[in-house]
Amino acid sequence: MQNILVTGGAGFIGSNFVRYLLKTEPEVKIINLDLLTYAGSLDNLKDLPMPDRHIFVEGDICDQTQVERLLRQYHIDTIVHFAAETHVDRSILGPGQFIQTNVVGTYTLLEAARNFWGEENQTQPASVEDVRFHHVSTDEVYGSLEPGDPAFSETTLYEPNSPYSASKAASDHLVRAYGKTYSLPFSITNCSNNYGPYQFPEKLIPLMILNALDGKPLPVYGDGLQIRDWLYVEDHCHAIWTVLRSETQGETYNIGAGNQPTNLKIIETVCEILDELKPESPYKPHRNLLKFVQDRPGHDRRYAMDISKINRDLGWQPRQTLASGLLSTVEWYLENPGWIESIRKQVDYQGWLEKNYEKRE
Repeated sequence: MQNILVTGGAGFIGSNFVRYLLKTEPEVKIINLDLLTYAGSLDNLKDLPMPDRHIFVEGDICDQTQVERLLRQYHIDTIVHFAAETHVDRSILGPGQFIQTNVVGTYTLLEAARNFWGEENQTQPASVEDVRFHHVSTDEVYGSLEPGDPAFSETTLYEPNSPYSASKAASDHLVRAYGKTYSLPFSITNCSNNYGPYQFPEKLIPLMILNALDGKPLPVYGDGLQIRDWLYVEDHCHAIWTVLRSETQGETYNIGAGNQPTNLKIIETVCEILDELKPESPYKPHRNLLKFVQDRPGHDRRYAMDISKINRDLGWQPRQTLASGLLSTVEWYLENPGWIESIRKQVDYQGWLEKNYEKRE
C-alpha cells in the first residue's frame, strides 16, 4: 500500500484519516478526491503533516472517467472509500442525493477499480496484498436494538430504518457482491458514532458545544434516552489502517468503543466540561440550555457494537476513553475558533437546523 485514493478526504473522518496516515506512515502517498459539498472543506486540510505526500483533487465519485484517470495516473493500489452523505435528518427530507452518492457513487468506484486493476492484472497478476478496496460503513445498517438485545455483530441481519442507513446497506452489499463476483479484493468496516476534531457542526457533539458557547438552545430529540456507542475519530482511523495492513481480505469488522451512554448523558457531559473549561461563561451551568424537541421520525433507539472480532483477529482496541475523548474534542473546538468561523461562512448550517427543529416543537 503505497498509493492510496481516499474518497471524501476533505470531510470529517476522511480528513482525520489523511492526517493519521501522513503522520504515521512515511512511505504512503495520498490522492484525496472530494466534491467539497457542504460537509467537506479545504479548511479541514490546512496544516497537514508532510503535505508533499498529499494531492487534493476536487471531483465526484460518480464520475467514472475521472476516477479511472486518477487510478491510472497515480498507480493507485488501495481505495479507502469515505465519501458519503451521512446525516439522517437530511436523508429524511431529501433521500435522492443519498441514493446518488452512497449507492451510485460506490458502484462507480467499484467499476473503475475493477476495470483498472483488471487491466493491470492482465500483464502482472496482483496478489491480495497488492490491491484493496476498503469500504467505510456504519452501524446504522443493522437497525435498532431493543433493551436486552445483544450488541451488533458482523453476522447481525441488516434492517436499516432511514434512507441514509438503507443507502449505506445497499453500498455494503455492492462491495461484497463485487468481491464475490469479480474477485475484487475488499474489506468493510461498520463503525459506531464518530466524534472529534473537524466534525461538521450539524452532528450532535459539535452542535452542542457551539450552541452552548453561543447561549443557544441545546436540542434534545424526544426523551434523549437513545443509546449510541461513541468512537473517537483517531481510534477509528487506527482501526481502518489495522484492517488494511492485515493480509486477510473479504472480511467485515465492526468498530466501536465499547460504551453505551444515552444522548442526554453525552450532552450533559459536554455541558459539564464547558462549565469547567469556561467558568466565565454567562451561560453556566450550560445544562440549563437543554431544550427537548419532537423526536426524529423512525429514530433508532439503541446501537451497541460487538468489537470482539477485530480485537481477537487483529489485536485492535480503542485507545481513548469516552471521558478523555470528549475532553479532547471540547478543547479542540475551543482552541480553533478560526475553523468554526470559516465553516459557518461556507454553509448556513445553523439556519437549516433551526428550521428543522422548529418543525418538531
